[in-house]
Amino acid sequence: MGFVAYKSIFCWLLLSSSLFVLSWLSVLRSTGQSHSLEFGILPNSRLLRISENANLDEDPVNSVSVAERVNKDKNLGKCDSNEPILKVFMYDLPSEFHFDLLGWKGVGENVWPDIRVKVPEYPGGLNLQHSIEYWLTLDLLNSEVSGNLRGRTAIRVRNSSEADVVFVPFFSSLCYNRFSKLKPGQKRSTNVVLQEKLVKFLIAQEEWKRSGGKDHIVVAHHPNSLLDARMKLWPAIFILSDFGRYPPTIANVEKDVIAPYRHVTGSYVDDSSDFDSRLTLLFFQGAIYRKDGGIIRQELYYMLKNETDVHFSFGTYQKDGAKQTSKGMRSSKFCLNIAGDTPSSNRLFDAIASHCVPVIISDEIELPYEDVLDYSEFCIFISTSDALENGFLLNLMRNISKEEWTRMWKRLQEIEHLYEYQYPSKENDAVQMIWQAVSRKVSGIRWKIHRDMRFSRTSARQERAISSDSIPRNFG
Repeated sequence: MGFVAYKSIFCWLLLSSSLFVLSWLSVLRSTGQSHSLEFGILPNSRLLRISENANLDEDPVNSVSVAERVNKDKNLGKCDSNEPILKVFMYDLPSEFHFDLLGWKGVGENVWPDIRVKVPEYPGGLNLQHSIEYWLTLDLLNSEVSGNLRGRTAIRVRNSSEADVVFVPFFSSLCYNRFSKLKPGQKRSTNVVLQEKLVKFLIAQEEWKRSGGKDHIVVAHHPNSLLDARMKLWPAIFILSDFGRYPPTIANVEKDVIAPYRHVTGSYVDDSSDFDSRLTLLFFQGAIYRKDGGIIRQELYYMLKNETDVHFSFGTYQKDGAKQTSKGMRSSKFCLNIAGDTPSSNRLFDAIASHCVPVIISDEIELPYEDVLDYSEFCIFISTSDALENGFLLNLMRNISKEEWTRMWKRLQEIEHLYEYQYPSKENDAVQMIWQAVSRKVSGIRWKIHRDMRFSRTSARQERAISSDSIPRNFG
């Protein structure tokens, strides 16, 4: 009798517990999100969704299939091709800072050329490799006149209070390349004078004062551009080729954006080559004797110069140099990208355009869009110390299989458009990718600005309070 009573009590307790759990779940669902959070349980949890819908391919929260949500997650960070996501306020700087440097002369008070009629051309040759500010400026101007914004990441807005960032249209690289030397009658170069004018202009603007310059975009792609102004404009986001000539307090990967060089060699259209038709194993043509980290070039030259399947020679892009380089890269399996005076060079982007698998030997290099792009899929990275070990580099290259090389070669053709500068800009080309990289900085910019305003706003309130207390009050 005692055993039967004990068993009955146990069954009753089990049934009561089950009913209590089911009741608790029902109450939990009915109380909504705020109560769930109060008890430390995530709203719309997987457990609750399973209990109300046994079909796991359907998400009852928004009736979107699991497969669709996975695809959506994969596209995070990519812009909606139908809706620009970055609002950019661009200063109407006098034309001496931009298109005047190209020889364009405005009519009357016009600051900008009418790009619907004619687009001023950028000078060719090596000047083009650092022409990034030119393409970004054109893209913002075009956003105001184009009837089709599909695939656009950024648009120009006229009210700075509506903008995510503020763009400074100074053609700094061109200014350095063309106007850094003294001309007859000059005591200071145009490059120096314009930098001084730029700093004076910017720090006087309400937009700069409002953010301390943190939301400003300044392009200084040539490593020697903005040498005089960079120490004063450092709160801004710099668009650079690398950090080789910047102290980390002035430029760093957290704050700034790395943009690709514009490749000098032509794009390889209709590439019908393959592993067997590219007879040169390893290709390098350029300056061999360099300073700083570029000393490795001459050491590799003496190691590789007598190898029959390696092309390692001195060369420039002058005269027919660019054509020779293009021809050599298109007939080679691998192209060396070795540190020079700075960690980066346009050679990497020439190799990508030529579908020659880049071999990067530059320990301090920073790469464009690396937060969203895996370079190891189409590049080979070798540390400087490994590259200088006798036989290491060639053994590694010769042991890469035809299948592995072909996979990287195909990947190069899939991503080469990410490095193309063109006007009008197209979806996910270099211009749009740079704007996307800027847009990924916006939340960090706002965080810094809001933190800086914590005590400034408190001080303003205190000043108002003190001022109001000093006013005599009539209590009647």
